[in-house]
Amino acid sequence: MQAVALTAPTMVRSASPSPAYPLTVRPLELGDEGEVLAFLAQRPIHTVIMAGFIRDNGLVSPLNRGTFYGCRDANGHLEGVALIGHVTLIETESDEPLELFAQLARKYERAHVIVGEQEKVQRFWEFYGPTGQSMRRLCRELLFEQSWPVAVQEAVDLRFATLDDLEQVLPVHAQMAFEESGINPLERDPVGFRERTSRRIEQGRVWVCMDQGRLVFKADVISDTPEQIYIEGVYANPEERGKGYGARFVSQLTRCLLAKTRSVSLLVNEKDEVAQACYRKAGYKDRGYYDTIYLQQQ
Repeated sequence: MQAVALTAPTMVRSASPSPAYPLTVRPLELGDEGEVLAFLAQRPIHTVIMAGFIRDNGLVSPLNRGTFYGCRDANGHLEGVALIGHVTLIETESDEPLELFAQLARKYERAHVIVGEQEKVQRFWEFYGPTGQSMRRLCRELLFEQSWPVAVQEAVDLRFATLDDLEQVLPVHAQMAFEESGINPLERDPVGFRERTSRRIEQGRVWVCMDQGRLVFKADVISDTPEQIYIEGVYANPEERGKGYGARFVSQLTRCLLAKTRSVSLLVNEKDEVAQACYRKAGYKDRGYYDTIYLQQQ
């Protein structure tokens, strides 16, 4: 893909110094990993998903389900990094790279979702929305984070999932995705969804508690970096809710994960007050608001 150049800013809202012009955007390549990870590590809680993808798959891989782009000033310094594809994620502190990334994102017609800090996503949408894919659903979410110390609660039988657990985990994860996005991945992409879930289990990224073959609790580690681990797909069996198990499971999982990272983060729908109370009971703190925009499929 040819580079896109911006010769002058169209709008300035950021308090950060203006970059040297012109800005250019190009796909990132093998060999850029160190520079990009260092750039993302400046704000690890907000860039953990991209950093995790790069550490797991490299900058160029079909497993990323998209393309990583870098925005540079005239001196070659990174001003922004974006993953544009099935999931669109962006890290930049100024509007000019946002506009360039939006131009590229409008050309990708199979995007599923845009995720990011509330203000940043809203600014991105100003550039993307008029001619991009239509918004199908908007979810506002709270960003929670936990670091040491973590209160010790009664131990639970938590372990890594195995492929023997796949048939229990798969429909639960699909139902959670449907409730959040309105699309059931087992219906939309059954083969791909099964492959991705199996791969995550084989990576040791799915934690479960089973009781006589019944799934009681599960959680998925989406991104694993030295600075931050991001989890999602946290599930507690409805028959066990209200007994205080959720906070115990989350607390023990968090203690296990903090043995190899500095903090653990997750997103919770702002309307899910029960889940929010559970995470706060487990010691998680609010860190801000995120917007998740699900896009109309072409």
